Amino acid sequence: MSRPPAETSEPVGVSPSRGRRGRVLVVEDDPAIAHLVEEYLRHEGFGVDVAMDGERGVELARDARPDVIILDLMLPGIDGIEVCRRVRAFSDAYILILTARGDEVDRVIGLSVGADDYVVKPFSPRELSARVQALLRRPRQGREDEQPLRRFGALLIDSGAREVTLDGVPVDLTRTEFDIIDTLSARPRTVFERLQLLRSVWGSDWYGDDHVIDVHVANLRRKLADDPGASRYIRTVRGVGYRMGDGA
Repeated sequence: MSRPPAETSEPVGVSPSRGRRGRVLVVEDDPAIAHLVEEYLRHEGFGVDVAMDGERGVELARDARPDVIILDLMLPGIDGIEVCRRVRAFSDAYILILTARGDEVDRVIGLSVGADDYVVKPFSPRELSARVQALLRRPRQGREDEQPLRRFGALLIDSGAREVTLDGVPVDLTRTEFDIIDTLSARPRTVFERLQLLRSVWGSDWYGDDHVIDVHVANLRRKLADDPGASRYIRTVRGVGYRMGDGA
């Protein structure tokens, strides 16, 4: 029988578990799954911290400063949705949620409160590690020839500062939401297919369900008060994908 994973309690700066490939926080209440993921990621060169409930997950997200958080949605105490919401108030770590097969509503809610991607149970450790690596390989900087300030009607996108304002009011976007609108606005005449947009944001080796982009776009539209019928800022090109609107 495999041992249950030990929850990390070492303070930042003392723990040796940063890892050569980055630090991952696993928030999972099933000891067998948590141990399997922990051991596999350590073998892959990641530093790993484990929390067995939501409250501890929030604490470790704050103290350990992980690069990626693997977050089960079904947790004792506060659930994964609330953990995600709380963590997003102070951290821009990538959040990869774990959901049961068929729990589409949970996935949509999870992405709406700040998660970046999801994996459906049951999954292989190899698949999970590949998703973590894909998140960490995502491009961080725009090209030097891109215009740092872009205006589309009342919408202003500052690529360099990674800020978006609407009618002069800052819009609170997740890292993934900003990367999507930054990509679209950098090439406003281009129609991006789903897979093309995903690979522009996540990296060329991304794989998974390409409809994850639809959820992120829906969240963007909600935050920008962009009625899909009017599509002032993000336009759907039926049968193809998305392009930037002119803001009119």
